[in-house]
Amino acid sequence: MTKIIQVSDPHIVVQGELAYGHVDTAKALKNCIEKIGRILPEIGPVDMIIFTGDLTDFGKKEEYLLFRKIVEKLDIPYQAIPGNHDDKLVMQKIFSDQDWMPQKGPINWEIDFNDLKIIALDTSIIGRAHGHLENISLDFLKSALSSAKGKPVLVATHHPPIVTGIEKMDIQNLRDSAVFKKILSGYSGNLKLICGHIHRNIVGQLGDIVCQIAPGVSHAVSMDLRKGAPNCLTKEPGSFLLHEIQNGILSHQILVDHYDGPFLFYPDST
Repeated sequence: MTKIIQVSDPHIVVQGELAYGHVDTAKALKNCIEKIGRILPEIGPVDMIIFTGDLTDFGKKEEYLLFRKIVEKLDIPYQAIPGNHDDKLVMQKIFSDQDWMPQKGPINWEIDFNDLKIIALDTSIIGRAHGHLENISLDFLKSALSSAKGKPVLVATHHPPIVTGIEKMDIQNLRDSAVFKKILSGYSGNLKLICGHIHRNIVGQLGDIVCQIAPGVSHAVSMDLRKGAPNCLTKEPGSFLLHEIQNGILSHQILVDHYDGPFLFYPDST
């Protein structure tokens, strides 16, 4: 059964700097990669890792090179889509040696496994924080879903199309999503939408489609649901998601930090 790890919003900055003056994002991503490698015997084998945007904080060449240096220490195939903090033109150059990276246009891709199809869509707009799907991306989605032929599908975007109640993030979500919703709802098989951007594990609905937003790997957007609340981060434990096929699509949250255990509940029982 296919297993996919989703890591979101690493926000890598240049070596030696802290994101927003507070977060060592390179260390957080290193810890994540080490955690994945350490628990592979318990959760594996893992077929691939998908990064759902904001690989970097400023879209600089040096940031992408550091991202690759960290991630490629783990011998698991990975693919990525851009977020609003990425520069897709720089990203295309840095990953031009990867066969999943298109040479121009939106960074959309698809991959087929025996029991699962992944469709990844570029929602980023150069110079803007909110998300949008171009017509070319919507056409790509239609074609990819047609070729899925009823198998379970994960559709990945950076920007979520649902309201979370975190006001400063909701104004940056995926806009003009009515057509997107209609296309997804028209698929006859099991389909789940996975996103990033909010840095929190949130599950909601886009019509009849389950939408799961991934937690951040290094820091969280503060859980403040008050109207007019400032846009803040909280240094909560980083985590990532594991999606697997188990009579449909099943998703687990895995914390990056190391904790004592496992301990048998009743070690003396026979």
